[in-house]
Amino acid sequence: QVQLAESGGGLVQAGDSLRLSCAASGRNLDDWAVGWFRQAPEKEREFVAAIRWRGDRTFYTDGMEGRFTIARDNAKNTVYLQRNSLKPEDTAVYYCAATLRSMFAASTYEHWGQGTQVTVSS
Repeated sequence: QVQLAESGGGLVQAGDSLRLSCAASGRNLDDWAVGWFRQAPEKEREFVAAIRWRGDRTFYTDGMEGRFTIARDNAKNTVYLQRNSLKPEDTAVYYCAATLRSMFAASTYEHWGQGTQVTVSS
């Protein structure tokens, strides 16, 4: 089992940068991959990016690479999602989740965090 907790959201202005954190706890974290998702009001949840705890493999869904950067700090058991030049359309609740299966498929993710709200004002 793994437990996840997001933080770092808030109210920001368009053009600002933001780094979200996903703190993980549990056993055998090396076996997991962590993904970031977001859900805007009245829209479906969107898969953004993923990273393995072990190795250098990262994954971005279409249109997300170059807009977001995913990284991890193994010493802190934390995965980060960085977004520069925020836009109002980035307003959403951002979630992290973990999977033992394919990191490329959104449907495999489980053990979700509670989410962190990001609101970007124009």
